[in-house]
Amino acid sequence: MDILEAGRIVKTCGLKGRMKVLSYLESNDILQSLDEVSIRRDMQVETFKLKDIRISGNCFFLDIEGISDLESAKTLVGCEVLIPADKLAELPDDEYYWRDIIGLEVFTEDDHYIGKIESIFATGSNDVYVCTGGEREVLLPALADVVRKIDLVHRRMVVRLLEGL
Repeated sequence: MDILEAGRIVKTCGLKGRMKVLSYLESNDILQSLDEVSIRRDMQVETFKLKDIRISGNCFFLDIEGISDLESAKTLVGCEVLIPADKLAELPDDEYYWRDIIGLEVFTEDDHYIGKIESIFATGSNDVYVCTGGEREVLLPALADVVRKIDLVHRRMVVRLLEGL
């Protein structure tokens, strides 16, 4: 099963094992359809049935079976919350999840190797792809003028470098 990091447990809430999770999701709507979540702790993944999940801004509160007191919940603070990737909504053409973009090999339109997408950050107006492994680090704005083609099958991105990139 393909899994996706949905967030990180940042603290406990109350005495009955409720946990606050900082969400990595663009939209938390997907959480309402879940019956269970997985938690990664020390490279081990364990799946838990959901008792309750409540969304609040860029966080969500999690009640899971098997974690019913403060001490049990404390052991999970800092752990990643994972959900099945197949729960993600289908995106329109020419839209991609970050997890699909990270790792793509990047080439210019004349087939010059630039590097690999190492990470992505949001700027408000558009995302920026951090490309490393070539001659130097290149920051690529996720704009149609720059990103000319994305081929997920061949794990390849073709770009047009603008003046100054």
